[in-house]
Amino acid sequence: MKRIKTLLLLFVFTLVGFVSAQAQRVESDSDVIGKWDLTINMEKDQLENLGIFRHGLLASDGFPGWLEIKLSGFSTLVGYYVGYEGSARPIAEVHYSADEDKYHFTIPPQWMDIDDIYFEFTLKDDVLTGYKMLDGNKLKWTGVRAPSLERKEPPVWGNPINLLTDNMDRWIIPENNKFEMVDGVLVNKEKGGNLITNQKFDDFKLSVEFRYPAGSNSGIYLRGRYELQIEDSKGRADGVSIGGIYGFIAPAVNAASEPGEWQTYEVTLVGRHVTVVHNGIEVVSNRPIPGITGGSLDSHEGEPGPIMIQGDHGPVEFRKFVITPSVN
Repeated sequence: MKRIKTLLLLFVFTLVGFVSAQAQRVESDSDVIGKWDLTINMEKDQLENLGIFRHGLLASDGFPGWLEIKLSGFSTLVGYYVGYEGSARPIAEVHYSADEDKYHFTIPPQWMDIDDIYFEFTLKDDVLTGYKMLDGNKLKWTGVRAPSLERKEPPVWGNPINLLTDNMDRWIIPENNKFEMVDGVLVNKEKGGNLITNQKFDDFKLSVEFRYPAGSNSGIYLRGRYELQIEDSKGRADGVSIGGIYGFIAPAVNAASEPGEWQTYEVTLVGRHVTVVHNGIEVVSNRPIPGITGGSLDSHEGEPGPIMIQGDHGPVEFRKFVITPSVN
């Protein structure tokens, strides 16, 4: 009898292990795994409740976001999330409820003094649909699979375009603009609005000369979605500093000059792949940008986008801003 019980227990354990293995295999190739471009909807009263300023040129269909879900080990889903502000934040675990066929996760706030943020969503027809609870506000959102942006052929470069003109006619001027042209130099003396080109670009090369005072912070958004960091971070080796893509790609070395000195960027963006030469040193070498960064204009990664200069942080000056777009 004892032998029979032992055999039965062994059978049960084997069966449980088999079922678990089956579940792990299903989880490991789950359709939810991947990178997703999100659109987060907010009503006017929700914006006011959260103290969020909606840029007048933001995509009319909502705020941009980005979500990556990947497998850790056999069956645990983890990931990263980017909202309309802040950097990419890790997700400790994405939970799945088979009974309801729903996913959910929670992340702590970053720069806002609020409670933890709760996300819940479903996947149907390769579209994520869900909501997030943000400080008592239920914000609905949708997500589509992010494009690979793979290029089959190398770019053919067109003619360079000088974006610095005396009348700033290559830029859309915001209501709270603090940028102005002074003796051929684009100057932002204090915190104000962001400048956005009135032309959109696909792949391009960008040549920039800039400087900033001590303690300042700014950035250049490539296609309006990927922030190339500008900040006073000479000698700093932690995290993404000047020369890196905010929240995602740290520069290989810190090539910053002293505040008040002119510096150079030579940037090439082809598909997702970016190369950054800072003050003559290649600090980012053909690295893929995973997704949009905080503060992006939209999450439509498959489309061309403008150049945006961050003016809502600190003072910055540009004496050269030349873009060479691709023609293929």
